[in-house]
Amino acid sequence: MSEIVVISGHPNSEGSYANSVILHELKQSIANIDIRYLDKLYPDFKIDIQAEQNALINADVIVLQFPFYWYSIPALLKKWLDDVFAYDFAFGANGDKLKGKDLILSFTVGGPEESYDPLGYNHFTVEQLIYPLQQTAYLTGLNFCEPIYTHRMVYVEGVYNKLEDVQNRATIHAKRLIKRIDVLQNSPEIIIKRFAKHWFENFDTLPNDSTIFTAHLSEGITLSMPEGEFTGHSGFRDWYKMARETFKPNCEHIVEQIAVKKQREQSYQVELRIRLLADTFEDSKLQGEQVNLLVNELWDLKLKDNGQIEISQYSVEVA
Repeated sequence: MSEIVVISGHPNSEGSYANSVILHELKQSIANIDIRYLDKLYPDFKIDIQAEQNALINADVIVLQFPFYWYSIPALLKKWLDDVFAYDFAFGANGDKLKGKDLILSFTVGGPEESYDPLGYNHFTVEQLIYPLQQTAYLTGLNFCEPIYTHRMVYVEGVYNKLEDVQNRATIHAKRLIKRIDVLQNSPEIIIKRFAKHWFENFDTLPNDSTIFTAHLSEGITLSMPEGEFTGHSGFRDWYKMARETFKPNCEHIVEQIAVKKQREQSYQVELRIRLLADTFEDSKLQGEQVNLLVNELWDLKLKDNGQIEISQYSVEVA
């Protein structure tokens, strides 16, 4: 699974003086990256919506890489956005597939910085001109990260800028972008949030083997559940057995809120608000009832040097 997906919106990526340098640097520096060159994939503007949506589902960080065209994005990237960010995928009743992912706008601006000013040639700041994209992120539940952009990125031989200067600026731009991605991928808060996402994805399937969970629990973990108090791995297995006897596989845990608070070195407290949607077995205490339940969870955990997470306390309270 790709964790970084870059959508290249340049209409001629190979002929670009700046965007091609940025994309080359990304490809050389980041292993788990999927760069999708829209001009190569869809020269006819016929977007494979399912393929693009699948790529985004697999991503933790989404980068839109493009030249700033007429105060906006190039036509092919706009077409991609219109087609891929569809109802019940990116928005709407069931449109939560992008929620919680990080979005970075990375773009090149031809004009100088001073021209993007109320008293300048372009009258508006760059930040003001990208408000529609920022609102798109908010509507779809994406985490809108501070954009990365660089001015004076147009080269016209003998008229505007030197090619060497433009490409040097593109290299510096790429390094800024790589650093931003590294922070998003490796900060403790991001690691913990990503872990929580995968924890509940695994729990939804209710696998027979519980070691996928106990591998992240301390030997002396204490669990406070609506069903009672449990201790250690054996206690978790007892509780998990009850859960598997109650809920049918393929339930859904929706992480509605998550907050990570650092307690001390490598120790964190995680507050979660989870909605559980599930079917139950008829011979269980819930007698086949469909469940739509909101719970508050509180985890105490340690983030080890090797990146592994160990939970020492786990409590669940019905909201």
